[in-house]
Amino acid sequence: MTKDTDDIWVRNEVESPCIKICVIHAESRLCTGCLRSIDEIGAWSRMTPEARSSVMAELPNRAGQITKRRGGRAARLNR
Repeated sequence: MTKDTDDIWVRNEVESPCIKICVIHAESRLCTGCLRSIDEIGAWSRMTPEARSSVMAELPNRAGQITKRRGGRAARLNR
């Protein structure tokens, strides 16, 4: 019986919500990709599973805190 080498990296913990779009929204101070704060991102690896679960449960409520930009290329094209 051979063991799949990917099993070595499987962990029984709350995974990071990071989607590799790491841009901090200026007003809300949340990452536009995962919706975590800078402090949460920095502390993630040291958080308990309970703390991570608490952050994960709060993320859907944060989506409304990030507003779309009104300027930029799209705004210029609509003139």
